[in-house]
Amino acid sequence: MLPLQIIDSFLLNYNVGQALLLVFILATVGALPLKSRRIIAINATVFGLVFIMTPQSLAPVHYLFLGIVLLVVGPVLWVTAER
Repeated sequence: MLPLQIIDSFLLNYNVGQALLLVFILATVGALPLKSRRIIAINATVFGLVFIMTPQSLAPVHYLFLGIVLLVVGPVLWVTAER
């Protein structure tokens, strides 16, 4: 487990939107070996909600638009996924 000082010193250099984007990318890359489009769709939808619900005082407005795009792409991936 990482000490809180290391996490705090990392987050001081970046805003919350950039940290969330990094977590989104890592979660997507981590889900790729499963080869399930439905898991990627759930990941995109959940992170879309997270980006939309992030206060504007913590992240720039373009992360809000990224959240809207992910909320559109996530259900499209879900519907087009094979069972």
